[in-house]
Amino acid sequence: MPIRSHKRRIKKLRQLVKDPQVELWALDEVHFQQYGSRCRMWVAPEIKDPILLHAPVRHKVGSFGAVRWRDGKFIHAREEDRFNAASFWNFLKMLRSRTSRCTKKQVIISDNARYHHGLLHKTWREECRESFALDFLPPYSPELNPIERVWKLTRRLCIHNEYFPCITEVSTRLEAQFRQWATGNETLRKLCGII
Repeated sequence: MPIRSHKRRIKKLRQLVKDPQVELWALDEVHFQQYGSRCRMWVAPEIKDPILLHAPVRHKVGSFGAVRWRDGKFIHAREEDRFNAASFWNFLKMLRSRTSRCTKKQVIISDNARYHHGLLHKTWREECRESFALDFLPPYSPELNPIERVWKLTRRLCIHNEYFPCITEVSTRLEAQFRQWATGNETLRKLCGII
């Protein structure tokens, strides 16, 4: 299957970044999983290699996140239940309240998840459109959303190559990292500046 060109979309994003009346945000949701343990050990050659069994775990921590392109400010909210139109709307309301003091128009770049277009919050989105608007990416184009790079960096910094015996330790590690990014930083600004 040929890779579709998103040149028009990239051009539009570049125009939005240059517009002094627009504050651009990237928004997405993610699951960070707790993986089982792995063990490496030295075993004498005459002894048969032991088999270490562990229970498969499917525990995960869900989170909504938004990063401001200008300075790398990161806003997040942990999702305890599941991602749906109601939880997405709650995050949008929180994001709007945190950005309400800014005089610029807030444009939120989001993917095309079905609940991002939910009827539950459609009228609210239309009422807020002048100061707080969602701009949806084309389908199957996660490479255009820079927050995907933030999730990859978070995995590398927080949970890569580590064993966590319980899901609360994963959550604690993630929360600590997210708090460091809450005021904005150069690392996230550079990650989001690549368009």
